[in-house]
Amino acid sequence: MAKIKIVCDSSAGLTDEEIKKYDITIIPLSVMIDGTVYVERETITNEQFPEMMKNAKSLPKTSQPPIGKFVDAFDKLGEDGSEVLCVTMMESISGTVHAAEQAAGMTKTKVTVYDSQSTDQVMGFEILEAAQVIEAGGSVEDAIAKMKEVLSKSKLYLAIDNLDNLVAGGRISKFAGAISNLLNIKVMLQVYDGQIHIESKGRGIKSMHKEWDKILDEMARGPKVKRIGISHVDAGKEVERLLAKLKELYPEIEVTVRETVPIIATHTGMGACCLLYYTE
Repeated sequence: MAKIKIVCDSSAGLTDEEIKKYDITIIPLSVMIDGTVYVERETITNEQFPEMMKNAKSLPKTSQPPIGKFVDAFDKLGEDGSEVLCVTMMESISGTVHAAEQAAGMTKTKVTVYDSQSTDQVMGFEILEAAQVIEAGGSVEDAIAKMKEVLSKSKLYLAIDNLDNLVAGGRISKFAGAISNLLNIKVMLQVYDGQIHIESKGRGIKSMHKEWDKILDEMARGPKVKRIGISHVDAGKEVERLLAKLKELYPEIEVTVRETVPIIATHTGMGACCLLYYTE
């Protein structure tokens, strides 16, 4: 039986240990800051990016990996007869899945491209569970079925501190952004069905605290939680508050806290804070 190897884009934010353990190949995304291109995991880190974005003359521009990067990876991984499962971030925020699909048609290696319908640590949850299925001898179909199961039991909530980046990126109008910032409007988003949805809006940070408390209450009353992550963009105080409450509710679970990847930080802006988890 041919060996199955996993490829994914860098938005999943997997750790070096996870990548090594499951022999996962990462295809990095890139970001341009004031004319200079930086490659995730190679020439820029998640921790470096927020300060660079804050000091940039204009909003950084993100780009999907070149098709050639995927082709080269697929060719190399297939040299020993292995097939490839390539997992990408959701189509609604990046064309990465299409680059991977085009590359799959340009290689002799058998490649299955799968849109995770998510990103960040939820995408990571999916990939790690799929890797365990493959390690246990499962097929690509088994791995995809597991990813769909994990996604169906996962939640991703994202609190936006200000709307400047969403305005600059053309995702909301300048007028709506100006009014929202003037009124100190905070927005809570949720990702499901491969799309970003507005969960709630409120004035001031207290409104977001109430929304987080509501989410945590629903979380506590739901199915048993297996994994929890917090991703953010230089949102130290909000992370501390959220983490303290999570530790009270789930003292037995180690919460993974990290700065999110540049492509996501560019869209969400400074101060964004994201809670991700999945259940049994």
